[in-house]
Amino acid sequence: MTISEPITFGGDGFDRAASLRDDSKALAALAARPGAQALPLWRGRMLLDGDGVVSLARTDAVFGSAGAMAEAVLLGRDPAGEGIWACALPDWPGAPEEMSPSEDLAHPDIAVGRFAELRGRLGGLSPRDAELAAMARALLNWHAAHRFCARCGAPSEMAQAGWRRDCPSCGAQHFPRTDPVVIMLVTQGDHLLLGRAPAWPETMFSVLAGYVEPGETAEAAVRREVVEEVGVTVGEVGYVASQPWPFPASLMLGFHARVAGRERPEPRPDPAEIAAAHWVSRQRLARIFAGEDAEIRPPLRGSIARHLMWNWLAGRLD
Repeated sequence: MTISEPITFGGDGFDRAASLRDDSKALAALAARPGAQALPLWRGRMLLDGDGVVSLARTDAVFGSAGAMAEAVLLGRDPAGEGIWACALPDWPGAPEEMSPSEDLAHPDIAVGRFAELRGRLGGLSPRDAELAAMARALLNWHAAHRFCARCGAPSEMAQAGWRRDCPSCGAQHFPRTDPVVIMLVTQGDHLLLGRAPAWPETMFSVLAGYVEPGETAEAAVRREVVEEVGVTVGEVGYVASQPWPFPASLMLGFHARVAGRERPEPRPDPAEIAAAHWVSRQRLARIFAGEDAEIRPPLRGSIARHLMWNWLAGRLD
């Protein structure tokens, strides 16, 4: 087993070049530079090379063939000061109508890389690639879902290098949204609580999670969600870490929640949200991470769920 379990999408200090987003001349000059690059996405899939590294293509190779520059989003600048954009590519002739998450596909006009589902590659991404991928996917998802003004219904337009949408009809400005989600490791003594959503495979269990509601603190959301999902009341709640989760646009806020008292309450799952829930001992969790448990498989590499579970197992959560 690994010594640590890093959180994918944790950030790498990438220069997002916010000061350039309203400067049309500076943006045009940056895009015209020979080193300008693009991060193309197709159906939410990322362009990855043979080593699983996010591939950046020259802007003329992507935008010239796909005509997507007008819908491109400026992600920022690399350490050399060169601009990096993201764009969503349309289907091309011969592209399959459906693909399984494990399949990948090459684009006929892009020489390097294949489009692959991002979830299955989380653990192999570098911090830089992960930050680019999370930013690109979340922004492009937002643009695809918010093409009309929420105030008057008129078609909106991309502005501020893709970091805003403006309505030419009523003048409203719309900004990318991020949905806060609490994800909590619930423990009582040497046991943690794992649950399985109804749509998940039989061996897929994880820590509990849920959306923060309007007018609610993150800590209150932790307590409410645990009661609603499994009927367990927790006492102390402490923040641990966060993770951007671009599926489609969430910010996972990780907490450690402890059950008050010495008794370990029997979980009562809400069948609409949780198909099954179990208390798991430290010893069993060690077997799960070692791949030696036939009933529960280890969580996805790079996920904050894995980070919380591993660090609790290792005694480093607090």
